[in-house]
Amino acid sequence: MADAASVPALPLDGALRLVEALEVVPSPYALERFSPLTGQSFLLVDFADDGDDPGPVQTPAFREALERLPCPTIAICPDETDATAALADRFDVVVADPAEALAVITGIERSPLAAMALVQLLRQGDYLDWHHALIAESLVYSTLQSGPDFAAWLAQRPAPKASEPESGPAVRLERWDHELVMSLNRPRRHNAFSVEMRDALVEALQLAVSDVSIERIVLRGEGPSFSSGGDLSEFGELPDPTTAHGVRSTRHPARLLIRCADRVEARVHGACIGAGIELPAFVSRIVAAPDAFFQLPELSMGLVPGAGGTASLPRRIGRHRTAWLAITGKQVDVDAALRWGLVDEVRS
Repeated sequence: MADAASVPALPLDGALRLVEALEVVPSPYALERFSPLTGQSFLLVDFADDGDDPGPVQTPAFREALERLPCPTIAICPDETDATAALADRFDVVVADPAEALAVITGIERSPLAAMALVQLLRQGDYLDWHHALIAESLVYSTLQSGPDFAAWLAQRPAPKASEPESGPAVRLERWDHELVMSLNRPRRHNAFSVEMRDALVEALQLAVSDVSIERIVLRGEGPSFSSGGDLSEFGELPDPTTAHGVRSTRHPARLLIRCADRVEARVHGACIGAGIELPAFVSRIVAAPDAFFQLPELSMGLVPGAGGTASLPRRIGRHRTAWLAITGKQVDVDAALRWGLVDEVRS
């Protein structure tokens, strides 16, 4: 363990100037200084009002060192220049001002180990294909299911409210000629993504992939929401994280959506939370109603997105925005989603 006296303290505001970061981050002490276990749970670098040119020699070493840090890295970068762009893209989150940075830091400090795992996973996603990105996500998710943050969330979560049983299949199928419509069909529960719904969706997608006469597939939801995300009443029910990883490796809707993505249009509305946006993000076209909103709340539970979102969302909106969504847990409205490319059209 490094002598604390040999490691310069962070400024009182928690941010390093770029010229300071260029010296500190490649240091052999940086892995421990910027770690949720032994030091700071985030790295914050303020590019504003820093007239120092990083120079071509320093840039590669700094970029490589950023990817090795255990903690999330945040850049405050109000004005992008050629010099800063070469560095900012390797940060995990890029924000325009300190207020935005504070929202990210608040999310990190709520679940620092999960935040660490999230950004490490997203960094790897830059180099992985769909198949390996989903495996990596599942392994990280399973690891966090054994962690202290998820255990704490399970212990304090409120008891699930009783709801009236709903009739009919969890995913209703309707076919007209060459079109298949899949409707999530648990409207009283805002189409919470339960084991029942997952299995029904997998079976529907198996049909869609195997039947080449189906030329067009529509994925939609009944009731006030497309999907409110994972059914929280079922969280923690599998016997162990290893078995949970086996289930995700065997029966995962995302793997089938990828195989027929060019034929699928997702029509989303109301709450699109967790799986409610992670899965649609795999398909070729998303049409959103004006009331749609989007959110990734998993980090507050000590987890990362687990329905494929760390693979699907970066390919639509980039790694920086995906990390911001997951770390802050904030809701994004349909207008922002359209600007980002998270959805392709807004239609009443």
